[in-house]
Amino acid sequence: MTFEDYLAGKKIDSQLFREHEPELWSAWEQEFGQQHPSSFTAQKLYLINPLRRKYLLKNNPASAEKPMASEDATAQVDPPSGTSKPVVKPARPVFRPKPKT
Repeated sequence: MTFEDYLAGKKIDSQLFREHEPELWSAWEQEFGQQHPSSFTAQKLYLINPLRRKYLLKNNPASAEKPMASEDATAQVDPPSGTSKPVVKPARPVFRPKPKT
């Protein structure tokens, strides 16, 4: 994974970031090359969000490749043949406590 791919994954426009803050960009790129992306994220956790707000990536190629799954409590499925209403299935099984005896 390159530093540009990492920034795209964090929805930061690498080109704008490089143009406006070249010293910080080069320092971060050097640090990123020396450690795992998770470690880099843990170190720069509180600095990434302000950068994302400044240099928001307008067209995220990572999200265009795969659609994001909805996080609704229910999942819609195709209705069985002969019915007009869609069947709604719960996203997770419902567990009920056993009655005390």
